[in-house]
Amino acid sequence: MQKPSFLITLLLFTLSLNAQQKAPSPGNTFNSMLGINAFEWDFLQDPKNPNDPSKIYEPKMEIIKSFGGFRHYLDWQKVEPKRGSFTFNPTNNGSWNLDVIYQRCKQENIDVLVCLKGCPDWLLETYPPNLRDGENIPMPFGATRDDPASYIEQAKMAFQFAARYGGNKNINPALVTVDSRQRWTDDPINVAKIGLGYIKYIECDNERDKWWKGDKAHQTPEEYAANLSAFYDGDKGRLGKNVGVRNADPNIKVVMAGLAKADPNYVRAMINWCRVHRGYKADGSVNLCFDVINYHYYSSNAKPNSTDFGTEGLAPELSQTAALADAFVSLGKQYHLPVWVTESGYDINQGSPQKAMPIGNKSALVTQADWIIRTSLLYARHGVSKVFYYELFDDNSANSTQFESSGFADKEPLHRRPVANYFYQVKHLLGGYSYKGTINNFPLVDVYRNGSKTIYVLTVPDEQGKTGVCNLNLGNTIKAFVYHLNPDGIEMGQSTINSANHNVKINVGETPVFVEKVD
Repeated sequence: MQKPSFLITLLLFTLSLNAQQKAPSPGNTFNSMLGINAFEWDFLQDPKNPNDPSKIYEPKMEIIKSFGGFRHYLDWQKVEPKRGSFTFNPTNNGSWNLDVIYQRCKQENIDVLVCLKGCPDWLLETYPPNLRDGENIPMPFGATRDDPASYIEQAKMAFQFAARYGGNKNINPALVTVDSRQRWTDDPINVAKIGLGYIKYIECDNERDKWWKGDKAHQTPEEYAANLSAFYDGDKGRLGKNVGVRNADPNIKVVMAGLAKADPNYVRAMINWCRVHRGYKADGSVNLCFDVINYHYYSSNAKPNSTDFGTEGLAPELSQTAALADAFVSLGKQYHLPVWVTESGYDINQGSPQKAMPIGNKSALVTQADWIIRTSLLYARHGVSKVFYYELFDDNSANSTQFESSGFADKEPLHRRPVANYFYQVKHLLGGYSYKGTINNFPLVDVYRNGSKTIYVLTVPDEQGKTGVCNLNLGNTIKAFVYHLNPDGIEMGQSTINSANHNVKINVGETPVFVEKVD
């Protein structure tokens, strides 16, 4: 049932006096809140020519341009299909051209986070057949789980990856290797490359707190910290010169695996392991083996602090999203670490426990779009530095299992869903702006700035189809542009409004509205 509309009057507060304002991340623009999870085939595979995965498929790239960031789920198997044999262009598993993906993302100003995940087949062969799973702990069967040396093979692979795609050109070429064997006639040959400068962020695996897969796949915080210590810098160099990301490029940021259960205590235990086993830096800070705190959270009516999936998605402002962000950001500030959320989102299948439901005359697709944009606005408001959503295309929209129908676009026919249309529009309007404060809570009125330019973002934080009129004071400005999100295309609705005594009346609802001051 739709509730009656309301009238809200707002005053323009001076930001420096506004108690509601939260300090934004330095240099962090809204582009950082518009990331997507995807795979190599989402860039390269032309459905009309699926046997040539070496070139960017431009129609897919047009959709990917909607995003400010790309989290690449990259299986270790792709990079090292045989022990000690590294392949990148083409990968000997799948023949993918990783070089062209990362080069194109850099060209399009899309930040890339590479999540190096899983176990290659040759490592799984050390496990008994009944314990082989691609998401096992990345070490040989029977190795000591809390010893960094157990993870040396993964850390060697990370070194090779960082040596190629990082920005350090001063690496001893003798440490860099590829498998240059040709597999068949006319097969492109892998060539060793150093310091291409395409990648700034590398994530060590994905959801290492996999409680649902049992002992073979779940790591305690201490075990994962030991894993990270090898991955980060070869356990402070003790494992060799060709081991660990930072030994290849000291400027690459290593991101801890996103936690499936958003529990800051897991990170605290990792930090304590570093304190004991890695000690302190010269400045007295703990010698950590990660540069970014990372967790996953899908807003739903699931019980807090449980592994229950709940029965439906919730609007972000009505869930635990803000409280969890505050807890992680508080921990991050204590140790001078940024906080990222690398998975979030909603399904459109109405049987899913993570579904976005129709609201009023809005379809589930439009609700999905509303809630995801509002999730990004919420995370900016609470100090999270980057967000990536799950995922570019559905795994199976007909499947009611959670996360199977979370896609931002359809493959057949290939086109953006409303949420990707929203991202494209917001990226072009607000992408270069930074969050500066919130001057009202209901409706939410956020302030974004880019130099001398100001945009207000107005949103009713509910899921009942509420609407109203907001009286916004523009200060010395007498005119504003008003932008409305368009679920059916990439062009925003735009109108010009003149103020009466510097006040403008803005129709506001659960889809964010953007008001740009015109000086």
